[in-house]
Amino acid sequence: MSAPLPLPRGNWNYPTSVRFGAGRIAELPQACAELGLRRPLLVTDRGLADLPVTVRVRAILADAGLPDAFFGGVSGNPAAADVEAGLAAYRAHGCDGVVGFGGGSALDVAKAVGLMVGQTRPLFDFEDRDDWTGRVDPDGMVPVVAVPTTAGTGSEVGRASVILDEDARVKKIIFHPKMLPGKVISDPELTVGLPPHITAWTGIDALSHLLEAYCAPGFHPMADGVALEGMRLIAGSLPRAFADGADLRARGDVLAAASMGAMAFQKGLGGMHALAHPIGALHHTHHGLTNSVLMPYVLHHNRSALGERMARLARLLDLEGAREDGFGAALDWVLRLRTELQIPHTLDQIGVKDPDIGLLSQMAAEDPSAGGNPLPFGAAEARAVLEAALSGAALG
Repeated sequence: MSAPLPLPRGNWNYPTSVRFGAGRIAELPQACAELGLRRPLLVTDRGLADLPVTVRVRAILADAGLPDAFFGGVSGNPAAADVEAGLAAYRAHGCDGVVGFGGGSALDVAKAVGLMVGQTRPLFDFEDRDDWTGRVDPDGMVPVVAVPTTAGTGSEVGRASVILDEDARVKKIIFHPKMLPGKVISDPELTVGLPPHITAWTGIDALSHLLEAYCAPGFHPMADGVALEGMRLIAGSLPRAFADGADLRARGDVLAAASMGAMAFQKGLGGMHALAHPIGALHHTHHGLTNSVLMPYVLHHNRSALGERMARLARLLDLEGAREDGFGAALDWVLRLRTELQIPHTLDQIGVKDPDIGLLSQMAAEDPSAGGNPLPFGAAEARAVLEAALSGAALG
C-alpha cells in the first residue's frame, strides 16, 4: 500500500494573505495582531453559535487576551437586519475589527459590518452598480479576518457581500475593493464536522463558481486556469469528503477549490447564479443546493456556446467519451456527481413549489450575473431554464 499523501500546508498571498493547513486556527490571534486588532468582534451564524468548534475559537481568542466580543445571529440568507445587529454588537463591545467565522453567510455579514462601521449612508447605497463604490468612505472601514468553516462560497477571498434587501425581496451585491479580508485562515479541520448534505451543497456551490467562471465569455486565461484546476480538485475530492467527512486531504482540496472559485469568478458568473439569487430571495432555499439543481439545465441551455470549452474540461478530467463528445461527457459527469451526492433533480424537490415564474424570470434577467452567461439570458431564456428545472425536462 502506498503511503498517504501529506496534508497540504502553506502561506500564500493570492489575492490576500492566506494561512492554509490543518490546525492553523491556532494562529488566529497572530492574524488579528498583524492587522492591529485588539478587540475583534467574532461574527458567526446561528447554527454555529453554540457548537464546540465556536466555543474553541472563542477560547483561543480569550487565551490570547482578546476580549470575548461575539455576535452569533447571522441567518442562512443574511439580510440588512443581520448587518445592523452585527454593527450594534460591534459598537456595544467597543471593537476595532471583525473576525468572520463560518460559511458564506457569516463571512458576508462580517465583511459588511467591517464596511459599515464608519459610513454615513445606508448599506444598499453601496450596491455594486454604476459608480456607487465611490460613495464609500474607505477611512470608515475596519480590518476583517476571515475563517471559513464550509468549502463553498469562497467569500474569504472576495471583495463583496450578498445581502438580502427584504423590502425589495432582492439579493444585492455590496462591493468595495477594501472589503477583501486582510487575513484568511483556511483550516480543513474546521470543516470535518459538516454533515454530508452540507458538504455536498457547499461543495457543488464551489463547483458552480468554477464552472460558470470557466464558461463566461471573454479573455481571462488566469481565471480559466484557476477554474480548471479547481474543478479537477472538486472531481477528485468532493465525493471522498462526502463519503468520509474525516478525510482531511479531501476536505483540504475542496476548501482550496472553494477559494479558487471566488478568485475565478472575477471573470463572471452566469445563468445558474442569475436564477439562484431570486429563487433564494423569494423561496429561502440554500444557495449551493439551488445552484446544484440548476447546473445541468443551464449547461444544456448554453450547449451551443460551450463545445470546445467543455471538451477541454472533459479531457482534463479524463472522462469517458471526452474525445467523441466533450460536452456530453462533461454534462454526464455533472449528473453523475449530483446523483452520488444525493442532490435532487428538480426545483420543486427543494421547496420551489408553485412559483411566480414570470417574476423569477424577470428578476433573473435583471441580476448582474446574467451578463456573464455565454448566451443571452433575458427573461425568456431564464423562463425556459426555470421551467425545465421545475419539470425535470430531458437533458439529452
